[in-house]
Amino acid sequence: MRKILAVIFTLGYLLGLSYEDGFADGIIIPDPPICDPCPVPMTISQLSIRYHHVTVSIQDQIALTHVDQVFYNPNDWIVEGDYVFPIPSGATISSFTLWIDGEAVEGEILDADTARETYESIVRDMRDPALLEYGDQDAIRARIYPIPVNGERRIEIEYSQVLTAEDGLVQYLYPLGTEKFSKEPLESVSVSVEIISESPVQAVYSPSHNISLARKSDYHVTAGYEEKDILPDQDFSIIYSIGESESFHLMPYRNLDDQDGYFLILLAPPLDNTTRIMPKDVVVVFDQSGSMEGEKFDQAKRAVRYILEHLNPDDRFNVISFSTGLDRFRGSLSPVSEVEEALAWIDQLSAAGSTDINRALLEAASQISGERAAYLIFLTDGLPTVGEVESEKIIHNFRDVASEDLSLFVFGVGYDVDTYLLDSLTQNHHGKSTYVVPGEELDETISAFYNKISTPVMTNLDIDFGNLITRDVFPDPLPDLFQGSQIAVVGRYEDGGLRDVVLTGTVNGVATKLIYKDKDFLERNRIARESLASIPSLWATRKIGYLLQQIRLHGPDDEIIEDVVEISIRYGIVTPYTSYLVTEPSMLGAEDQARIVSEEIQRFNDLATLPTFGQGAVEQAEGQNSLASADAAPQEPREAQGKFKTIGSETFILDDGVWIDTRYDPNVSQTIKIQFLSNEYFSLSRENSQLANTFALGPRVIVMEAGTFYEIVDDDSPAPDHIEIIPSPTPLIDDQNEADGISKTEPSPTVTTFPCWGGLVITMVPMILAGIVNIRSYNEKCE
Repeated sequence: MRKILAVIFTLGYLLGLSYEDGFADGIIIPDPPICDPCPVPMTISQLSIRYHHVTVSIQDQIALTHVDQVFYNPNDWIVEGDYVFPIPSGATISSFTLWIDGEAVEGEILDADTARETYESIVRDMRDPALLEYGDQDAIRARIYPIPVNGERRIEIEYSQVLTAEDGLVQYLYPLGTEKFSKEPLESVSVSVEIISESPVQAVYSPSHNISLARKSDYHVTAGYEEKDILPDQDFSIIYSIGESESFHLMPYRNLDDQDGYFLILLAPPLDNTTRIMPKDVVVVFDQSGSMEGEKFDQAKRAVRYILEHLNPDDRFNVISFSTGLDRFRGSLSPVSEVEEALAWIDQLSAAGSTDINRALLEAASQISGERAAYLIFLTDGLPTVGEVESEKIIHNFRDVASEDLSLFVFGVGYDVDTYLLDSLTQNHHGKSTYVVPGEELDETISAFYNKISTPVMTNLDIDFGNLITRDVFPDPLPDLFQGSQIAVVGRYEDGGLRDVVLTGTVNGVATKLIYKDKDFLERNRIARESLASIPSLWATRKIGYLLQQIRLHGPDDEIIEDVVEISIRYGIVTPYTSYLVTEPSMLGAEDQARIVSEEIQRFNDLATLPTFGQGAVEQAEGQNSLASADAAPQEPREAQGKFKTIGSETFILDDGVWIDTRYDPNVSQTIKIQFLSNEYFSLSRENSQLANTFALGPRVIVMEAGTFYEIVDDDSPAPDHIEIIPSPTPLIDDQNEADGISKTEPSPTVTTFPCWGGLVITMVPMILAGIVNIRSYNEKCE
């Protein structure tokens, strides 16, 4: 019987009864295969995407996007279908061109209403809701000729759009989330963005992905994102600010179901020539013990040379090397005019001896007066072995003599470094630890770091939110602000409204106060809300990183561990230390979380007795530091794919075939049941884009929206005695219009019912051949 139904299903499609259109994220929606038996119901993701490369050129807010994709057919049948590409929300397409394997093909732009009707038709026929999330978008469509078994098709699309600015912010959005439409991970994914503007470009930030930035001038910036062997699961968004009027940009986000709101603030350097070059003091301290001998020491010397060669004209510097004893270029800070002498001094150094970290740090701190911005760059590859070797005493000794304004940046080379010592030092002194593991280039790492801090424009930063109640604001404390960079600040707030925000700091040695009037915490900005939905996840990422650092540096605390468990489950943050979503994907209720907290308390107590050095300790420190300083929420790890998903600001766990909102507690929560593919199901998805995105997960979902839990159910009840056969409208030409060639459609006749099995087959075949039957109900009601 299944074979007979599969043949009927395929015949219906081949005779024009299948979906005609398809919309998705730069994908091919295949026609049903010619096969026996065929998969019933069929799914959309029957092809694999080899790569997905995007090149974007934005000039004076006109964006030209070039997309290059290769599709691969891994099936045992030839595939053809429709290529569809969703036009980003709010975009106005001025022109587009479509190429397939180097040949220009004809395509068309479909409006959102037509697209929505087509999406819903595909969802009903294929019982695959993956396209629902694109229900409010226009699309570009073109027909794809057959792709042979194990064959490929390269598709390139180019379109232009006008980007608008709102409060000095410009947003570009690209629909990158191809995960649901490829059978295998993509070999390569990349997005390259070039921004050229008549007005200066200040902050450039992606709330969705970790990007690399390169500033060619105040008016020319490039940004890039690249990954390999990955299934992208979210769209790419980049936001940049233009103009010289303001360096403070607020982006609030509040979910209706959250008591608090979230905010992201971008702080960019003021574009004022008087603040461009701020004199600073730089002291470089590097390890010359015997363990550094060889290429490692040569790289360290090259890194120090790079720093000295890129000092600003009014900077002061000194260089200190240490082992059993220490050596210094000068007894005090020197002007830039002495750099050449310092370079010659560095060349004659060699590695030998033990490691006296305490003495080296105290010597460096004694040379910094605190009268201007001061940076201590410290490099070591080992544990303290002579002099003071107790980590707590070294931390205490340095805190006693170091200036409050000193920023300490530490580079731990290899695995034989004390992560507790290095991270404690930097956390207490406005800095950051970087670990250079074997195989990484030390000189390249330090050179890239110094390029970011070479020109400070504002130091000792602090934000005063006035009477706005805020909490858990990260980073804390705020780092210095450097030319060509920005600081992304995230936090939570209550109430909202229009508030004055005050930024204080030091510019050229002078205390400075910047007041930003009437900042709107009510989400009245027009940056696409869907791109800001990642702000809660970014906040949660930094909060977990901060909490894990506190546990590692100060010991386990029951309340902190409870916070880590709750936040990681609620916001879908998976780390080696918060892997509950992967290892226990069925936990949801308060009882399950209490059990996990108890287990984690014991685990962290055990970790507290482990060494603070070695490969495991370095990887742990590196991972936690990355979370605490993240600029974007981490993408879903490979081992978690198929077990949980983050949609917007919410997380869903797959439990026994049901995608469940992590806010749902089975012992407490009540749901409103909605039948999959019912009229109410589609009505909700049309009215609420957030629900549509969630429904796209699958046919069984539990989600909370505006305080109500909706449960999508897909009843597997026995087939009914009869099913409905819905004849398609029959085109007729009446006498009046026949001469003009104008056709009209006669209303559908009364629905007829037939027995579900034998009568269905006998009766449907001639109707299918006549091309007048819509067999959608077969797929819904017959097994």
